[in-house]
Amino acid sequence: MNVLGIETSCDETAAAVVGSDGVVRSSLIYSQLTDHQAYGGVVPEIAARAHVEHLDGLVRGALDQADLALGDVDAIAATAGPGLIGGVLVGLVTGKALAMAAGKPLIAVNHLEGHALSARLSDHIEFPFLVLLVTGGHCQLVEAVSLGHYELLGTTIDDAVGEAFDKAARLMGFGYPGGPEIEKAARDGDPNRFPLPRPMAGRPGCDFSFSGLKTAVRRTVEQAEPMDDQSIKDLAASFQSAVGDALADRTLHAMEIFTDRHGGPHQLVIAGGVAANGALAERLGDLAEAQGFSLTVPPMELCPDNAAMIAWAGVERLQAGLTDDLDFLARARWPLDELPGPPASVVG
Repeated sequence: MNVLGIETSCDETAAAVVGSDGVVRSSLIYSQLTDHQAYGGVVPEIAARAHVEHLDGLVRGALDQADLALGDVDAIAATAGPGLIGGVLVGLVTGKALAMAAGKPLIAVNHLEGHALSARLSDHIEFPFLVLLVTGGHCQLVEAVSLGHYELLGTTIDDAVGEAFDKAARLMGFGYPGGPEIEKAARDGDPNRFPLPRPMAGRPGCDFSFSGLKTAVRRTVEQAEPMDDQSIKDLAASFQSAVGDALADRTLHAMEIFTDRHGGPHQLVIAGGVAANGALAERLGDLAEAQGFSLTVPPMELCPDNAAMIAWAGVERLQAGLTDDLDFLARARWPLDELPGPPASVVG
């Protein structure tokens, strides 16, 4: 079977067709980066307008590349949340219209589940597994037990990782988005020069906090002004190292919980746009190896927001008999642990 996926939860407009055989038959993304750079972040109204302008053409292009007509797909999967509500509405309403016009099932996909299941698309890993979900708006440790069955082990109490990178980058004089700029500068920097804090390190549980780290970066910049190029590179490296240590500390706690609950083999998945940061992936890879976990990071094209992961989540849900009515409501908030799972007959 083939599922058409639509993603519009933030500032990427995307459409894709993915088959139940795990083949990505098409995946198109319109990046709104230049639309938002002048503002230093995503402007919801601009994002929603861009989705309206570009989504129809991307859907048409995705079907053409897959050599399929709309009537040939088996279902329409559209992100229904969480995300910027204006953008989510554009994608979900489009998905509903296409499903009604073609007489196909609608699958309202949780954006976070799309990220979590992306490793099953790329690497065919089996449940259960541990997910570190790191994006611009989310930072979570999730135990993925089965389709639709997720337990939240920890989340950020303030900034998400991607948000922390963007805020720190602005303080260092970099543009938007900040993550790639900091990673690039950090390659030539000394990560030990500036003694930045490791928020929540050593505390019980798996929750994250990054606002204190951002404040420490601001104070460092103020105290060292004017900062020369090497100092900026050293601060970028110090910040990235602090983030890596914070993620590793919290993930270690989640690994211990996961190990207590499940027999081996153990699997850690890093999903979301921040997973594309090579230094952070390497840091967490070392942790995984030390703890006896296999590490899976989806390929670069599946890390940022994309419609292939939404289409694949649609494939898995369609196979499990999970479809949605056309009156399904878009949601700005939609925790993973509130998702419906397959019927008992399917699980059994």
